[in-house]
Amino acid sequence: MTTPIQKIETNNNDIYIKRDDLFPYSFGGNKARKGMLFFKDAKNKNSDCLVTYGSSSSNHVRVISNKCCEMNIPCYIISPKESSKNTFNLKMYKLFGAKIINTPIEKVSETIDKTISKLGNNGYNPYFIQGGGHGNIGTQAYLDCYNEILKYEDDNKINFDYIFHASGTGTTQAGLVCGSIKNKDDKKIIGISIARKNPRGRNVVVNSVLDYLNEQNIEFDNDLIEDKVNFTDEYILSGYGNYDKSIIETIKYSMRNYGIPMDTTYVGKAFCGMNKYIEDNKIRNKKILFIHTGGTPLFFDDLEVIDE
Repeated sequence: MTTPIQKIETNNNDIYIKRDDLFPYSFGGNKARKGMLFFKDAKNKNSDCLVTYGSSSSNHVRVISNKCCEMNIPCYIISPKESSKNTFNLKMYKLFGAKIINTPIEKVSETIDKTISKLGNNGYNPYFIQGGGHGNIGTQAYLDCYNEILKYEDDNKINFDYIFHASGTGTTQAGLVCGSIKNKDDKKIIGISIARKNPRGRNVVVNSVLDYLNEQNIEFDNDLIEDKVNFTDEYILSGYGNYDKSIIETIKYSMRNYGIPMDTTYVGKAFCGMNKYIEDNKIRNKKILFIHTGGTPLFFDDLEVIDE
């Protein structure tokens, strides 16, 4: 399922956005793109119920619980009590009939194991997806996305110099990097961290790249991977979910001028970070692609602060 790319402005650079928020399932986003591949794998393994992890704000959980509802199979969500709040995504989990198991964050791993074991003992064949759709299947989804970008370039006689995106659990960036390596392409891929600091954040991406390339028996050079993984933690503020006035103003500008919704946790934060990165690094006269990784329901959660 290919998503559109639109040019939004020309200033010092030509800026384009790949609208993965328009991926045609459950409000779209990178989690929907990944989720479709996970369900294909679950079907191949004859799984008849699903277990995953995520907070009440999780776009990943929204997509997974929606697909389980469509397929009429049980969906179990292990969710940390510490990040439980009333969100539009949470309302949708309930709409889709997901079984939400709230637990202290330090007991998440134990609760996942117990839930999977109990389901197996009750005759189910459970399928587990890591939080955020982490893993090689999630990486594959964004290698596929990279191929879409290359086709767009070929069709439109254009070449992007940079690709920016929000980097969270790591496989979106890992997939783009693997796509670059596999296609011997020289675009600079910049992951704008929305939470994790270096070196941990970057190491997760590097390890995801290595896991995928090894699984697929793709030859690689370690120095090339080191060069390809650009992960910046300069714009995370005080951590996950935190935002400032510049992020709010970025979201307002995007909606007013392009009709494109963004949120304070992921896309708005990353787009604002990209703009600052461009200025901080004096990038000029380049063609820049930003991947909108979705999260439209979070835009509505944020409306109260956006409207202040």
